[in-house]
Amino acid sequence: MTSPFVLPSVADLHDAALANRLQHVIDHKTKPLGSLGLLERLALRLGVILGTESPVLHAPQMLVCAGDHGLAARGVSAFPSDVTWQMVENFLAGGAAVSVLARQHGLGLTVVDCGVAKPIAARDAAPGQPRLLLRKVAPGTQDASVGPAMSAEQCAQALANGVEVVRGLPGNALLLGEMGIANTSVASLLLARLAGLPLAEVTGAGTGLDAAGIERKRAVLQQALDANAGATSPLDALAALGGYEVATLVGAVLQAAAERRVIVVDGFITSAAVLVASRIAPQVLQRCVFAHRSGERGHSLMLAQMQAEPLLDLGLRLGEGSGAALAWPLLQSACAVLREMASFESAGVATQTA
Repeated sequence: MTSPFVLPSVADLHDAALANRLQHVIDHKTKPLGSLGLLERLALRLGVILGTESPVLHAPQMLVCAGDHGLAARGVSAFPSDVTWQMVENFLAGGAAVSVLARQHGLGLTVVDCGVAKPIAARDAAPGQPRLLLRKVAPGTQDASVGPAMSAEQCAQALANGVEVVRGLPGNALLLGEMGIANTSVASLLLARLAGLPLAEVTGAGTGLDAAGIERKRAVLQQALDANAGATSPLDALAALGGYEVATLVGAVLQAAAERRVIVVDGFITSAAVLVASRIAPQVLQRCVFAHRSGERGHSLMLAQMQAEPLLDLGLRLGEGSGAALAWPLLQSACAVLREMASFESAGVATQTA
């Protein structure tokens, strides 16, 4: 008999002495106090996550989890569900935005079939090319508007898959990405349920719905909330309302946090996975860097729930991990400034007069 799956334990990173040392180092660099703005706060966060005054990011991994959703049949997306498997193929062929950006920035790209409706053929990846992992729990979730999207067992399997995938990845930084037609609906549902916010405030255009399409989407999502009214705990809500790719990302986030990796969060859907993970283990948020504020309606509200300070605000709403990849050079710069920028004393530069 196999033992039941146990979620990773996430320790508290709070270390006042380390934080004070890091702040002292940052404040005594050759610059006016606070003049590097958000980059200074990012450097402090990265130093705390990695537990050092000289942080080095190595072998960063972009993890793109893909899955289909029963809700897609209800017309909640402007695109058909076939786009999910087609985009997985595009990721692997190197033609998608996240593929281009991962290549540009030297990010290892792993694509996981968590629950894509169409079978994805296994294949070997050449060194330095995108890698495919087949971790399909089922070919898409059930329609959440009439009952749970996943069983508790299916959700647990997806969580375990996320844990296992991260254990097999090198490096000390995990960038989150996703693909799944209708998964903005999933993110809206999880935010509405876990934060108690009205659907009208958290539901947007997704892949490009018009005003009538958004109203239809909201009506379907209300049916999903009503059909799963008893699913209020984080894990119950994830199973009832979520997707296989989101649940896999939740497991990945918990494992990355347990391993003290830097977690770079992309947009609305990956933020939903982090929201769920943080309701299970609040210390997860100590490891997170939020890449950007997306153009999706509910993302600002989701960021506020996690008291997150995004690095960029470019009006992005593509997903895939594209925003996380775009923000990556800022993390590299923050670490480089912390490690390499001279202090007033070492450079022989006079400090500010009183």
